[in-house]
Amino acid sequence: MAHSKKNVARRTFFKTLAAGGMGTAFLPHIAAESASGVQEPEGKPKTNIEDSRKYPRNEWSMPGRYPGEVVRINHEHCIKENAPDPEVVYKMVHDGMLALTGQKNIKKAWREFVSPKDRIGLKINPVAGKSLSTSPEIVQVVIDQLIESGIPKSNLLIWDRREFQMHETGFTSEHFPDIKIIGTEQKDENGSFYNQDGMLYGEEMIDKDWYYWADVEGEYDEYTMPMMVNGGTHSYFSKICTQMVDKIINIPILKNAGPTVTLCLKNLAYGTVSNTGRLHKNLWAETTAEVNAFPPLRDKVVLNIVDGMKGCYNGGPGANPQFFVNYNTMLFGTDPVAVDRVGHDIVVKMRIEKGLVKEDNARARTFLDLAAKLELGEADLEKINLKEVNLG
Repeated sequence: MAHSKKNVARRTFFKTLAAGGMGTAFLPHIAAESASGVQEPEGKPKTNIEDSRKYPRNEWSMPGRYPGEVVRINHEHCIKENAPDPEVVYKMVHDGMLALTGQKNIKKAWREFVSPKDRIGLKINPVAGKSLSTSPEIVQVVIDQLIESGIPKSNLLIWDRREFQMHETGFTSEHFPDIKIIGTEQKDENGSFYNQDGMLYGEEMIDKDWYYWADVEGEYDEYTMPMMVNGGTHSYFSKICTQMVDKIINIPILKNAGPTVTLCLKNLAYGTVSNTGRLHKNLWAETTAEVNAFPPLRDKVVLNIVDGMKGCYNGGPGANPQFFVNYNTMLFGTDPVAVDRVGHDIVVKMRIEKGLVKEDNARARTFLDLAAKLELGEADLEKINLKEVNLG
């Protein structure tokens, strides 16, 4: 049922979304406090995770072609004058792809995952504004190398939940000509989330045939509803991933969320479904793992490239400049759990170095353990084959 602008309930789980928060993460304080179940839960609502097991896997299903394998590419000079150096970025992505696949030819490396017939979605993370989001430079390099590998430009699109956040962080037609840039939650040229009939544009972008159900209800006020699209107990998958793409390349950024990280799995799960506000408090870990177990993500995400050139070690997933750091790295892998586990280790080591914690908290990795149980990848660091390459 469509949500009329005039009839949106004013009761709310999360009372307001600050006007200045449009370019930052939604409710970062809640995510930080409850990330991966570090706090004792009040009770775990039931979900429909068992439904995900009804669908047979295919050759692309997580953990993909290289389970348990992660490549880390480092370059001390990838950031120049506080921005990624395009030439260095190209080299890092090039060498990362060769190291992951074992190929000697970059075209063959990319063609292991995609073909000219595939419609390919590049999933980015723009929620923390220009200062701490997936860099346009790495996305441009991925596009360039895909085109050089024979992928038609017309088959590529850049996407996330919130179209306007992508525009705010440099993902515009001006910077990416002839590339479709689209989000689930949209505004029109007048800045309205609602069409002339008073219906949310976002409602046209959700697929009611695919959903993550959890026995906790989302109720939002008129300011928050456009960020959620719908309330109730269902979180619907975006048509972008269910209908508009055949393959997904996931390009998150290396940053923390409280004591844990918000990398591959989080970027996909919370960036793909609607009505997520209700899922932060007691279901953060479950949502982060379980949404990825459904076919629109499980069977389409063929590659993860973590933008770790710039990131943060505290204050995330929002943008808090005092905790920014140049990690000068990228992570590559088809296994999102393994990549997240390596990324978690990088962030935790920085948190220890900065004196925030003395050691890692195993409960902060709950979402990784859950994802491993769902056969989405490898969560045991001792069983992950990490190949590290230093370029400069």
